Amino acid sequence: MSHSWLPHRKRIRHYHDPGHCHELTFSCFRRLPLLTNDAWRNLLSEQIDRATQRHGYDLTAFVYMPEHVHLLVYPGPNVSTIDQFLSGFKRPFSVRVKRLLQEADSPLLDQLTVHQRPGIETFRFWQEGPGYDRNLDRAETVLAAIDYIHRNPMRRGLVERSIDWPWSSARWSEGLPYSEDPRIPQLKKLPAEFLAGAAR
Repeated sequence: MSHSWLPHRKRIRHYHDPGHCHELTFSCFRRLPLLTNDAWRNLLSEQIDRATQRHGYDLTAFVYMPEHVHLLVYPGPNVSTIDQFLSGFKRPFSVRVKRLLQEADSPLLDQLTVHQRPGIETFRFWQEGPGYDRNLDRAETVLAAIDYIHRNPMRRGLVERSIDWPWSSARWSEGLPYSEDPRIPQLKKLPAEFLAGAAR
């Protein structure tokens, strides 16, 4: 029986093939530029570190843009699902930000609160849904994805060189030092066998 009258909701399928990188993209609520606060970006790095350790992923590349985030992760031997990994840092980060807004009595709290029905309210820092997930199983595709991630701030005109944007892995990829602040999440290089094209 056809149910064409039912509202359609886009669903993202996450594939968990061993040895595949995941390029993950997710946005702030209503694509608002919420990630412009260094304290919040530091907090996000902290939560991502906890999630990668707990759920068995290595972070290979990242960039924090004002209204969205790109991550490139590689699964370890005892890995959780991508959904569990994303929830592992997005949810506690959102809870912490909500608490900070409440303590500051910030008007932003109302802007990020969704009134679903009478008596039911939900705070949202992140856009609802899983975001974008692309499986990458070839070294050349992964390297192209890393270049794309690092060039985001340049394409937006935020910096002239990718290494000048402090909230990305561009400097780390070039072997350049970071200052102690900002606090970027812990990064790890891809396995040599992957870069050699062994993973298919």
